[in-house]
Amino acid sequence: MQINKLKINGYGKLKEKEINLKNKINIIYGENESGKSTLLNFITDTFYGISKNKNGKEISNFEKYTPWVGEDFSGKLEYQLDNQEKFEIFRDFKKKNPKIFNENMEDISKQFNIDKNKGNEFFYEQTKVDEALFLSTIIINQQEVKLEKQQQNILIQKVANLVGTGEDNVSYKRAIDRINRRILDEIGTERSREKPINQTSQKIDELQKQKQELENQINIKCEIEKNKNNLSSKIETTEKELQKLKQEKILQENDKIENEKINLEAQLKEKLKNENNEKINTIKNKINEIKSENKNILEKNKKIKLEKDTKSKKIIFAFVIGIIINILQFILIKNQHFNYIFLFTVATVLIFYLFLKNNQKNKEKTIKKAIEKINAEIKQLNFQIEILEKNNQKIDEEKNPKKTEKNPKNNLEKTNQKIQDIENELNNQKIELHKLQLDYKNIEPKLENLANIEENLVDNNEKLVNLKRLEKSMYLAKEILEESYEKMKNTVTPKFTENLSKTIAQISNEKYNKVKLNDQAGLVVELENGNYIPANRLSIGTIDQLYLSLRLAMANELSTEKMPIILDEAFAYYDEKRLENILNYIANRFKEHQIIILTCTNREKEILEKLKIAFNYITI
Repeated sequence: MQINKLKINGYGKLKEKEINLKNKINIIYGENESGKSTLLNFITDTFYGISKNKNGKEISNFEKYTPWVGEDFSGKLEYQLDNQEKFEIFRDFKKKNPKIFNENMEDISKQFNIDKNKGNEFFYEQTKVDEALFLSTIIINQQEVKLEKQQQNILIQKVANLVGTGEDNVSYKRAIDRINRRILDEIGTERSREKPINQTSQKIDELQKQKQELENQINIKCEIEKNKNNLSSKIETTEKELQKLKQEKILQENDKIENEKINLEAQLKEKLKNENNEKINTIKNKINEIKSENKNILEKNKKIKLEKDTKSKKIIFAFVIGIIINILQFILIKNQHFNYIFLFTVATVLIFYLFLKNNQKNKEKTIKKAIEKINAEIKQLNFQIEILEKNNQKIDEEKNPKKTEKNPKNNLEKTNQKIQDIENELNNQKIELHKLQLDYKNIEPKLENLANIEENLVDNNEKLVNLKRLEKSMYLAKEILEESYEKMKNTVTPKFTENLSKTIAQISNEKYNKVKLNDQAGLVVELENGNYIPANRLSIGTIDQLYLSLRLAMANELSTEKMPIILDEAFAYYDEKRLENILNYIANRFKEHQIIILTCTNREKEILEKLKIAFNYITI
């Protein structure tokens, strides 16, 4: 492939610049700080996209080459592949993906894979060269051949790396060491307890144990839940039983009150009856007292009645006798004086009788009034007795209410005892339920951690799987690397060393004819006398040639395309002879490759003119 044209609208210090390139050799001349390195970065970023990551630099390429505000940050690159297909890439560097056009100016951007991180991978699909390979092989810049004395071992190592692994930054031994170190540091072994795989395994064991404990807690929780439900049912049954007993207690208390009321009424009635009897006895006693106190009056009344009857009988008898005498005297004697005396006597007796009778009447009247008063009082008292007796009779006649229970007190005591027992049982059940609820509540926060533990367990299992996969990958990489290294040593390395030997022989005028790589001494070079010396004993200039030779020798191995070779100030420290040799070698060895040389001197131009080698000269 070859690059035909560069159109830079704005990239770093380069603005509105067009550069036409040709096949074969192109020399781009510019003084220092004129933008040659910027141009080189423009080519790379157009193919692969500009990076916003610093990648160990102070600032990223995006920040470094972004023009000032308002200026266009874009450009176009035209190129063609070995099959003569032509393409144009327009890239706005502020956007991730470019626009790719074919010869008919059709946008074919979507025909290529678009990676979410790398963007459109059109150039890799066309050449099979990624950005890292492009930068490490196709572009050879001044920093890679400009060495101080103490840095020559670094370059020798790069040459050895290229010969041994095909990558100048990849050392087989270092790669093996790094893999071993990564296995030890990132994974660990059975003996390395503090390493990730062991820590992860230990963590998994701990999490499994915690999970098992929590799963046991789940079982305990279920058991607690079951016990809670059973206990709640028991409490509900007990509360119903308690409620029933309390209702029964209320009925019994009502019965007790009713019985007490009945008993009280009975007692009151009995008390009232006793009081009535006492009153009756008191009244009777009072009647007796009245009778006792008025005994004389009563006796006197009887005596008066008796005297009255006797006197009346005597007077009546005397009066009758007198009448009889008077009648007899009148019949027999017929004495008128005697009649007068008799009549007088009769009249006197009659008057006396009337007087006595009147006096008796007065006494009787007085006594009668006293007796009437006494009788009235006694009658009143008897009336009271009669009322009291009637009241007692009424009390006796009233039926007492029937008692609800024979012994409500005992039944109530039994009920109270049952209530007390059930309340104690209920309290114990509630205490037990409260304990279960506390246990349940204490388990809940632990179980909340179960999800985290399971998540951590999944993460750690995944981590362990990844570690084992990484371990497997590393051992596989190590195995593949060892196999590849052995294969490379047996197949590719000899080819590389053979090409390298031919190249170094041509550019060193046969001073060095053979280069070998071995595990003991690393890279060794055969001198003219046949002796082998380590490459690091060569001069800096020779080491530069050796490194450049190997990079050039790899150009044909990179891709199915004949990739351009871009040399950025690569010969700054070559003397005239070495420069002539390398340019002659490049021109003859890489005829099928486009060569782009960026330089700040005219030495390359003058030597190519001297060697009569055609080239395209461009000034920026």
